[in-house]
Amino acid sequence: MKKFIITSIGLVYLFIFGIAQAGTGAARDYISIVGSSTVYPFATVVAESFGKKNRFKTPKIESTGSGGGHKLFGAGIGIEHPDITNSSARITKNQLKKDFKNGVKEVVEVKIGYDGIVVANSRQARVFRLTKKDLFLALAKQVPVVGDQGVLKPNHYETWKQINPSLPDTPIEVFGPPPTSGTRDTFMELAMEGGANAFKWIAKLKKSDQKRYKVICHTMREDGVYIEAGENDNLIVDKLSKAPEALGILGYSFLDQNTDKIQGAFIDGVQPTFQAISDGTYPVSRPLYFYIKKAHVDNIPGMREYLAEFTSEMAWGDEGYLTTKGLIPMPLEERQHYRKVVQELIPLTLDDLN
Repeated sequence: MKKFIITSIGLVYLFIFGIAQAGTGAARDYISIVGSSTVYPFATVVAESFGKKNRFKTPKIESTGSGGGHKLFGAGIGIEHPDITNSSARITKNQLKKDFKNGVKEVVEVKIGYDGIVVANSRQARVFRLTKKDLFLALAKQVPVVGDQGVLKPNHYETWKQINPSLPDTPIEVFGPPPTSGTRDTFMELAMEGGANAFKWIAKLKKSDQKRYKVICHTMREDGVYIEAGENDNLIVDKLSKAPEALGILGYSFLDQNTDKIQGAFIDGVQPTFQAISDGTYPVSRPLYFYIKKAHVDNIPGMREYLAEFTSEMAWGDEGYLTTKGLIPMPLEERQHYRKVVQELIPLTLDDLN
């Protein structure tokens, strides 16, 4: 009976892939990867190393943003759908439920390391020393009325000095990621919520009125002060180098690769450095992931080999080549755990996301 079940499952996968191949005329002979712009540089380096070592084609990687990647990845099984999606935020229970509904029943989660979200500016300007409260007051669509608890008004701050006398008297102008970006999701959770919590009455809403709390913390200004600059953080680096008074929100790896052009602001007294993100003292840091479609692993050439390359000590280890690109390695025990997850292709469950 067990053999019959395993054989049946295998035939279902072959049938699905057969239909997909019949629709497109040919099987896909390369790995298709979508998702996070933050994870994109790391995945690209791994793909290039994989391509040089193996007989397989170098994977095709698209920077679609974490949200866009999950949507494409979870749309179904078959060669017209991506095999892997990179993500700078953990998959949500609702996203996984949608995957299941679309027939993507086995999704394998792999944490690859850590990254910080930095607020950067041009090296031609002074280094900013910001608090999470400063960031909330600068970027939220509505801000608290001083001395009147429970009341909000449209954000009226025009300069940094109006928010905090220690900051420069320059216009607030911030380039950042769009709503589809995992970087933006994490920035909202760690920086904007953290800043809003400086107001006790807002902090209490997290338990008493979570819907209002989310609206207050997660709604950015729409008056031109916050400028969505797309999914590619390199575009933000380019804009900052041309606009010395502006700030930008981007992943630490992009700061690490462009220290000749930009510098990172102190957040709550901590500068974004490899060590500060690694030891958890930098307050705006997050884990990075990619997600594997298990049904594709033995149907798309080279997937097992690509996964083995990414999870090798040579790539993501303490002295691996990904550290030179700004990835903060996980502790050895965590790396061993996720390497086992990859080797055994252990699927994620809804209970794992509680």
